[in-house]
Amino acid sequence: MKKNIILALFFIISFDVFSQESESPNIILMIGDGMGLTQITSGMYSNNNKVALEDFQYIGLSKTHSYDNLVTDSAAAGTAMSSGKKTQNYVLGLDHMGNPLKSILSICQDKGYSTALIATSNILHATPAAFFANIDYRYNYESIADQMTKSGINYFVGGGEQYFNSRKDKRNIINEMTENGYEFVYNISDYEKNKSNYIGFFTAKGEPYYSYKGVNYSYREDEPVEDFKGRESYLARSTEATLKKLKELSKPFFIMIEGSQIDWGGHDNDQEYMVSQFLEFNETIKVVLEFAKKDKNTVVVVTADHETGGAAIVRGDLSSSTIKNRFATPNHTASMVPVFSFGPNAHLFKGIYENTEIFNKLLSIVEKWKEFLF
Repeated sequence: MKKNIILALFFIISFDVFSQESESPNIILMIGDGMGLTQITSGMYSNNNKVALEDFQYIGLSKTHSYDNLVTDSAAAGTAMSSGKKTQNYVLGLDHMGNPLKSILSICQDKGYSTALIATSNILHATPAAFFANIDYRYNYESIADQMTKSGINYFVGGGEQYFNSRKDKRNIINEMTENGYEFVYNISDYEKNKSNYIGFFTAKGEPYYSYKGVNYSYREDEPVEDFKGRESYLARSTEATLKKLKELSKPFFIMIEGSQIDWGGHDNDQEYMVSQFLEFNETIKVVLEFAKKDKNTVVVVTADHETGGAAIVRGDLSSSTIKNRFATPNHTASMVPVFSFGPNAHLFKGIYENTEIFNKLLSIVEKWKEFLF
């Protein structure tokens, strides 16, 4: 009798615990491009010895090499994480034999998920493009833009407008996408207010600028500053707006958010640039973590495609939150990168594994969430 009562209580408690998790879990994948352990540590010591990543439940390590190169580029790394296969550098969404791969974003769409991409680069850059494009050369932006018209992504935020409406083939893909139901905006306020289920927010004609301590900088020296369509840092704010939009669609969702320019600061061996971009990414992680804690059915994974710059902290002072970096290279390195996870089934991401396992682990959550719960 006592045993039956205990079992009954267990099932009642179990039902209550999982009642909020009766639907497929949302997935938020955050990629700090070029964000190795030193980039995180530099940001932490520059931020009163605190980062949002300290609140995550599990930490793993990812091996970043591409199919035929110990030092990966963002295209091969993005493909490994989005589609589960190692491929050659510069290749997006194809395996090493040239066969097209299906990304986790596309698989989620097939299962009824809403989807979104946000990047501080142009939206056709290697990392975001790895989630919808299949092409053998990452810099063929006009072809990648053409593929985006067929992607069915609900919301995207990033630069690259010129590859949609100032093309060599004279097509205006923005007009074509508008005819198919997309609405386009060019500042964060309009993005927040727009109620469409399909929105493109272009943050720049080419590569977006970044802002640090009130000063706006351009990665693209050939793009006039007046063409920048949003003076403020938009990553955290547009992420918050996108999460709200996805929630209002009342379906599970997949979103990839990239802090693209951490990598660019590493390439420039520019400590101030690199750290400022990590801190912007850190603010965005706070937004995401707050959402996940309230939602209770969202898994968050934060990682990097690779480390950039071979950065090392050689001195600093905790009391004044100052550090000094030295760099070993202006290029990528082959160092493993950390993987932080939070939410339902976050434990799957602990350990040391190939970056292709990030896809496999996300896929297992999407396909086996009922098994994990019950």
